[in-house]
Amino acid sequence: MLATVMYGPRDVRCEQVDDPKILKPTDAIIKLSATCICGSDLWPYRGLQPTGGPAHMGHEYCGIVVEVGSEVRTVRPGQFVVGSFCLSDNTCPHCKFGFHSSCVQREFMTGAQAPYARVPLADGTLVATAEVPETDLVRHLLATSDVLGADSVLECVGTQESMIQAIDSVRPGGSIGYVGVPHGVTFDGQAMFFAQRRMLGGPAPVRRFLPDLMDRVLKGRIKPGKVFDLTLPLADVAEGYRAMDERRAIKTMLTV
Repeated sequence: MLATVMYGPRDVRCEQVDDPKILKPTDAIIKLSATCICGSDLWPYRGLQPTGGPAHMGHEYCGIVVEVGSEVRTVRPGQFVVGSFCLSDNTCPHCKFGFHSSCVQREFMTGAQAPYARVPLADGTLVATAEVPETDLVRHLLATSDVLGADSVLECVGTQESMIQAIDSVRPGGSIGYVGVPHGVTFDGQAMFFAQRRMLGGPAPVRRFLPDLMDRVLKGRIKPGKVFDLTLPLADVAEGYRAMDERRAIKTMLTV
């Protein structure tokens, strides 16, 4: 099948790779209904984060289950599912506390910018809909796969200065939440100590919010897929990266 592979900074290719296979009894294979490029994909694209060699890209996904491993119990072939970019078992103490992105078996999804993808820890990661949704809902369901869910958040994007501004804007005893992987950001422990401000960040616990967010999408209460302002076929994925890198697009959806 054709899939997205990043070889290095600004070197993204759509090329032939092996079809995914069940490797563990807890795996599932899904046929992607749609996928997309994430803003975090731009860090390695811009050379600001090492890839360690050719990397199969894509961690936001939704689609139809086509095969499951022998130990998978909660999803079955034919169901439409949405999964998180963080793979989790949904049973460990951290998952039960709502922090699935710190699951003791945590893995990070890769290879979803493709027609098919393998999803490890399928029982804990995938959430199925009661029936296959209408086509016009797919883009909105796809948008629930990453960082849409949060109780409350002040998002700080960019430089060290951005984070300092966020810290300075919060009253003593207040809380700062940050999403996305920080780059080039450091903290003065003594300044934080005397400021008496809370801070919590890390990979978003998407799995905690998925059932509620998917229900809101299916009932037409939210339409987060509006964030996709450019849609391209998978074969044109390199243009999707360029468009986001050059800020000609906010977020690119890929049709497969």
